[in-house]
Amino acid sequence: MKIRTVDFVEGARKAEGVAVVIDVFRAFSVACYAFAGGAERIFPVGEIDAAFKLKAKLPDAVLVGERGGKKLEGFDLGNSPTEIQGADLTGKTLIHTTHAGTQGLVNVRHATMILTGAFVNARATACYIQSLAPKIITLVRMGLEARSRSDEDDLCAEYFTFLLGCGSFDDASVKPTLRASKFSERFFDPKQPWSPESDFDLCLMVDHFDFAIQAETSTTGNLCLRRVLR
Repeated sequence: MKIRTVDFVEGARKAEGVAVVIDVFRAFSVACYAFAGGAERIFPVGEIDAAFKLKAKLPDAVLVGERGGKKLEGFDLGNSPTEIQGADLTGKTLIHTTHAGTQGLVNVRHATMILTGAFVNARATACYIQSLAPKIITLVRMGLEARSRSDEDDLCAEYFTFLLGCGSFDDASVKPTLRASKFSERFFDPKQPWSPESDFDLCLMVDHFDFAIQAETSTTGNLCLRRVLR
């Protein structure tokens, strides 16, 4: 089993084998909390216009998304696990667009399978991957706005590498390490209420969920996320 690590949209386009698209703060943590809260399916999309067009076809869907960390105008919820936990999503369809995470998903071209990556379900995802025994795994770190490397996605990629059988890792160090990171400052800045401190805590509940999330093309032709038990 060969593990490759790549970055951003360019990396997603080159991903092979099982692609794990990583976005800890906050897209794929949000997806986990949405499924845990009863959501039936999630359509990740790249562009805001694409989200509204899909909403026109699925009028009961919940629009979730951000740009620059802030909830988009006309959307129901921001890209925040705190907001997601406070919403009744039972049986709901979500349409989700973000600056980084969903851009990675929709740009994977050559992988045989696409999974989301976050700390909150990392072990379950790694177990699922191991059950498939793939020859190649590509870890795609989406980073900050899919433009620059970020501590949380780098660290999550290291954790996946460990879970898949390589190296060592101290999962107890995740939260204190990232608490001191410049990439976490927004969660402790009262001038950025769209990034509450509770989001930091929720995104770093390591191995909180027992399911992986897989992206597949739906009957509508759109990429759709579904929950997969390990």
